[in-house]
Amino acid sequence: MKIDALLLEDIENASHPSHFEMGEDYAVLILRLPEMTERGLDIVSYAFVVENGLCYRFDRKAKRLETSGTLEDMYEFLDTKTERLIKDMQRYHFEIEQLEETLYDGSLPKDFMARWIAYKKDVSLIHRLMFHASLAFELFVRYHKKQEGFQALAFADLMEHMGRIRDLAKAAMDKLDNLYDFYRAKVDERMNRNMYWLTIISAIFLPLTLVTGFFGMNTGGLPYTDDPHGTVKVVIISLLLEVLFLIPFILMNMQKTRKFRLRFKKHSE
Repeated sequence: MKIDALLLEDIENASHPSHFEMGEDYAVLILRLPEMTERGLDIVSYAFVVENGLCYRFDRKAKRLETSGTLEDMYEFLDTKTERLIKDMQRYHFEIEQLEETLYDGSLPKDFMARWIAYKKDVSLIHRLMFHASLAFELFVRYHKKQEGFQALAFADLMEHMGRIRDLAKAAMDKLDNLYDFYRAKVDERMNRNMYWLTIISAIFLPLTLVTGFFGMNTGGLPYTDDPHGTVKVVIISLLLEVLFLIPFILMNMQKTRKFRLRFKKHSE
């Protein structure tokens, strides 16, 4: 088989994106598909050359085209790959839902961001690869569906599987984005709560610090220096200052609680 030099270069390039090209009496289909391996998600490039109903697949180890049978054999090969990818995407969805449940339970996993980034990276890669693979495979089907003996329904079903994998990846990406927003809301809520209590603690100790600093100065003429009840009077002054500082916080909390109850009552009605 004589193949154009430029097309042969594309076939031998494992990093070439998914593509469909027609030669004089043959067609070239390159598909870069995601595939789960022992190391995790990987990218595998498959190059097919179809001529007169016969299909050849490029063997990257031997670096030559090997006969792989007919278009039906090509369909069986790709159908196995897509079925496995659909199962992998269902597993991704299940694991993402499990991660989502941990947030709904009120807990924030320490490894949330690490897992989120790993899922986001994988499903984004799957979506990107399947988007280009679907376009190339659609052109391949359009080119061959008019030929006699071409199993249009089988290849249309395979094309639908590729589109389903792409849509599943897109749905997983959207779910991860929503999950991240929810996670950030939980983190911000916890941070705001911590800052609120820190503010209250600071307000409680502020008058005490003020009184301690004032009466701790090494200067003459300080009040209650010679008064035998000076300590009691200073404690009373400190308590009065504490009350003056805490009243605004109590009033603010009462207003917030009242507004929340009114809003809840309106929604319930």
